[in-house]
Amino acid sequence: MYAITLPSFGGPEVLTWAEVDEPTCGPGEVVIDVAASAVNRADIMQRQGHYPPPLGASEVPGLECSGVISEVGSEVTDWAVGDEVCALLAGGGYAERVSVPALQVLSRPNQLDLVASAALPEVICTVWSNVVTRAGLTAGDTLLVHGGSSGIGTMAIQIAGLLGASVFVTVGSETKRDFCLELGAAAAINYREEDFAERIAGLTAGRGVDVILDNMGAAYLSRNVSSLAPDGRLVIIGMQGGRKGELDMGALLAKRASLHATGLRGRPVKGPSGKGAVVAAVREHVWPSVESGQIRPIIDRILPMSEAAEAHRVVESSMHIGKVLLEVPR
Repeated sequence: MYAITLPSFGGPEVLTWAEVDEPTCGPGEVVIDVAASAVNRADIMQRQGHYPPPLGASEVPGLECSGVISEVGSEVTDWAVGDEVCALLAGGGYAERVSVPALQVLSRPNQLDLVASAALPEVICTVWSNVVTRAGLTAGDTLLVHGGSSGIGTMAIQIAGLLGASVFVTVGSETKRDFCLELGAAAAINYREEDFAERIAGLTAGRGVDVILDNMGAAYLSRNVSSLAPDGRLVIIGMQGGRKGELDMGALLAKRASLHATGLRGRPVKGPSGKGAVVAAVREHVWPSVESGQIRPIIDRILPMSEAAEAHRVVESSMHIGKVLLEVPR
């Protein structure tokens, strides 16, 4: 089969569509003929040489996909050849076929076509596992999401609304601000023009927010802590703003606040916090709202897999809103 490979690390131009070995279908796994995958920041970091795949995972980028099941391994009873699905992956999505544990597979929503379904698994699983399962966001809470117009940000706005929470977001342009407000954000703060911590203080009458979902890391650490309400929860899922920052433990203790640094890709398949459990929770709590159309993926554009380099350039430029998808040629 063919897949996007990385002959070397570097810029988008290193992404190469080349022949690779077919995936094998182990016990408890299915093989999916891929219709589409999506570009995530983790793919960019992997291409640059900063984020190697977990042990045993495919070297091919791509943390989610949609497609049709073409092979079912032993011990799999919930899926059959011909099922249209989408899946959370540890890697391998930028390919014609991929093997994945059956526990990480979701049915294609009735409201969406097969290609569009590729925009869902990573963002929904990331938001639910971090904002809801770990940080405990609930009705009446306030949530601050950095990068509100990203794939994760646009999904967080919708899931917060589903739960009855209010969400504030940071954005980098007025176009993104308007989009997030239309999607349901209570306020959108242009970080190029305003200090988000000062604006959060004003929006909450100095109380702060209950939960923060942060993709920046070190650059935002002190302002995030100052923006937390008493008993607030800060969840860090990225390091776009650097790896090392100074944490004011006094401020954290005074607020009885908690800090969580967590990822999704490297989790095991099984276990209470494993990817299988995350997908099962999404299937139970979120998928009905996707099926009804209440929650939808926000898709900026769909490019052919042959234009993976251009897709990476778009995401790196941060000029997109929502997800950038890569469609596999047939």
